[in-house]
Amino acid sequence: MSTWQEFTTGAPRIAEIFTRRHAKTGNLCMLATLRSDGFPRISPIEPRIFEGRLVLAGMPGTTKFHDLARDPRFCLHTATVDTHVSDGDAKLFGRVHDEQDEALHQRFADALFEETGFDLRGREFRPFYVADLTGASSVEIVDGGMAVTIWKPGEPERVVRKT
Repeated sequence: MSTWQEFTTGAPRIAEIFTRRHAKTGNLCMLATLRSDGFPRISPIEPRIFEGRLVLAGMPGTTKFHDLARDPRFCLHTATVDTHVSDGDAKLFGRVHDEQDEALHQRFADALFEETGFDLRGREFRPFYVADLTGASSVEIVDGGMAVTIWKPGEPERVVRKT
């Protein structure tokens, strides 16, 4: 598994597409988790890249966080609005861990308030999920064909072209 920082070093193309799409949609992504009956669930989420970590934060007590507490595996997909994928598209795969560092939580709350005006300063974060990445992929249209870039930790990005 890789941290966000390790991912951006190992998969710069996918990271660039993810970061661009993430910013363009106002941080909105779709999070896939596993329900208690084993079926997938897709939920909107606004992940944040903070201090070299990919943080999956949100309102506590939601079903997506109950899913992650039970089974930490996830897929995070940039919100696609263009069926022609002209701006690219990216997916990240991994597991979350509940980061217990209270000082990190408060720095995150301070940064969130500065960026958005949403005030969580002084509140307790339970859970505070940080992503450990096990893989990623992106799709782009290049020279009229689809280019799928694939990455796994410890391996370079590889491109599969489909016409």
